[in-house]
Amino acid sequence: MRRFHVHIGVENLDASIRFYANLFGTEPSVRKDDYAKWMLDDPRINFAISQRPGTHVGVDHLGLQTDTADELADLRSQFAAADSAAVSDQPNANCCYALSDKHWVTDPQGIAWEGFHTLDQIEYFNGTTEDQAKAGSCCTPAVAAAALPKAGERAQRSGCCG
Repeated sequence: MRRFHVHIGVENLDASIRFYANLFGTEPSVRKDDYAKWMLDDPRINFAISQRPGTHVGVDHLGLQTDTADELADLRSQFAAADSAAVSDQPNANCCYALSDKHWVTDPQGIAWEGFHTLDQIEYFNGTTEDQAKAGSCCTPAVAAAALPKAGERAQRSGCCG
């Protein structure tokens, strides 16, 4: 079964943890100095926030988490059907305190979509060693990250919900 995933970059991790813990009615299932994650069943969502240097503040990316490698293979086919030229594969990716197989695609609005199957937990945000942890701010591939506003920039909004 798939689980919807949302990752948001935040300016103040502690304030955001308080907000989302109250909003969801529960504390995060994972809490680190730069990251927190809620694995909720109602609604079925993997909701993560992080505060890291150079990270985009706001929606970083959306995604779908699968329970099995077979589900991930099916999801990759759907990503390819959406935009076969832009699918980026990341097997054995170290990111967000987890080792995962991943696929990425960017929608027409520039929003990065991640499909992933978590294989194991890791000690650091970006890897298994302290050196890996210092490299980079997030795990979004360059093609998807290029569509995101830089840290401190806000996307221009218009219309009813802006």
